[in-house]
Amino acid sequence: MRIASYHGFQLPLRYTTPRTWAERVLQDSLHLLYDHAYLERKAATNALDLLNRWVSSSSFQQWTQTLSHLAQDETAHLYLVMRLIAKRGGTLPRTHRNPYAQALRRHVRMGQGKYEILDRLLVSALIEARSCERFQLLADTAQDAELQQLYRNLFASEAGHYKTFLTLAETVVDPPILEARWHELLHLEAELIQTQPEQPTLHSRA
Repeated sequence: MRIASYHGFQLPLRYTTPRTWAERVLQDSLHLLYDHAYLERKAATNALDLLNRWVSSSSFQQWTQTLSHLAQDETAHLYLVMRLIAKRGGTLPRTHRNPYAQALRRHVRMGQGKYEILDRLLVSALIEARSCERFQLLADTAQDAELQQLYRNLFASEAGHYKTFLTLAETVVDPPILEARWHELLHLEAELIQTQPEQPTLHSRA
């Protein structure tokens, strides 16, 4: 499987989403925006939840400052998406499910101390990388100027977010352990993304 590349920017993903996915989900762009809003909200709350999970005192400042800034970024992105939904006369549904993220989180080694934290960081990195890939694909495919601009801006802003989680993971375990688990989860993610429901969501099947 080839690594996804967009305008010279390399992502570590083991499965590349085809353009046909973007063409399909953009046919129901309002529901795509609903899903996107919930994902930005979840990303912000995830960063805040991880805020007090630092492992060593030496990493405390890096950990808290990084995650605080990340939560701020995601909240700003939520505002942008919600503003566009309101402009288009949409109303955010009261409930939301993301089976892709749920499937990934089942592989977090709960209750296993630093390995649970490692897995949470790596799952977060995977979700960010996949979202980043699809933002660029949507920006390249959308005919709607507002959507093009939204996704182009989000790609530029979030392109490094997955690396942020990997950097934090380096403070949790030694590099060989991190690398082995990262490659394991990359392979798993490539399989999971291809088994998702076909619906107008950011993490749906192509």
